[in-house]
Amino acid sequence: MEGNKTNIIYSYENSVKSSISDELINTYFLRPLAGKLVQRLFYTKITPNQLTLTAIFFGFLAAIFYLNDESYSNYLGALFIFIRNILDGADGQLARAKNLFTRSGRFLDSIGDFFVNIAIYLAISFSLYKANHELTISLLVILCLFFTTIRASYYVFYHTSYLHLQNSYETNRITEDITSKDLKEDKLTIYLQKIFLFIYSWQDRLMIKIDDWCKGKNKNSEFDSKWYSDHIGLRISSFLGLGTELTILIICSISNSLSIYIYINLILINVIFILSIFYRRFILRKKIVQK
Repeated sequence: MEGNKTNIIYSYENSVKSSISDELINTYFLRPLAGKLVQRLFYTKITPNQLTLTAIFFGFLAAIFYLNDESYSNYLGALFIFIRNILDGADGQLARAKNLFTRSGRFLDSIGDFFVNIAIYLAISFSLYKANHELTISLLVILCLFFTTIRASYYVFYHTSYLHLQNSYETNRITEDITSKDLKEDKLTIYLQKIFLFIYSWQDRLMIKIDDWCKGKNKNSEFDSKWYSDHIGLRISSFLGLGTELTILIICSISNSLSIYIYINLILINVIFILSIFYRRFILRKKIVQK
């Protein structure tokens, strides 16, 4: 196409990850919407990192409105989280569509997610405290933030492991410990990687420990191939991704039911989390060993 210096033609299929391991909300709703945006941006000079920074901006904007006492504040907070979700998907889709993967972009995206989530949940916690003057509710929101972070890391671990089996999406490693090759990157990328490790390295180690507990002594390439590609296991963990978590928050915000969101987060989604772990430990492991 004229004007496309890279001679790459936009393809939605090339911009998405995997419908098998991705979240359902992403596959059937968020990524198609993000794809419409990426299609319009594909032949422009806009970069994936610029979309990431814009997504971070809208995330913090959402947090500001959750702090507001006005009746419309939750609606606007939900709107800006939704925009943030679309942009957060679009940056990766644009990178995949144009083959513009960068390590700096990988770290920037995850670091942005972390700080945006902190801002949003702290804002909701403070807002609920102002409305109810109950410290318990505010502390429960902080607990929601903790479990959301842990569950998202669990989802990403199995999602990334599956993609590595397919020899795709290798810009993201299972763990991001700094290697000799990493030290050859530019200073900004190394700096972002160090921040990423400070935030996420303990979570990555925790996911590996959970995975090792589930697998038991079964550690070989044939077992791992079946383990990380099991569709049922991937589908269960796909309900624990950040896109799903924030979509539930959006729905509860629009319906002015933030207190209900707390119970959904702490009870319902944690039940799914536990079921996913127990499925792998007691059902999937046995099934693979017997075969």
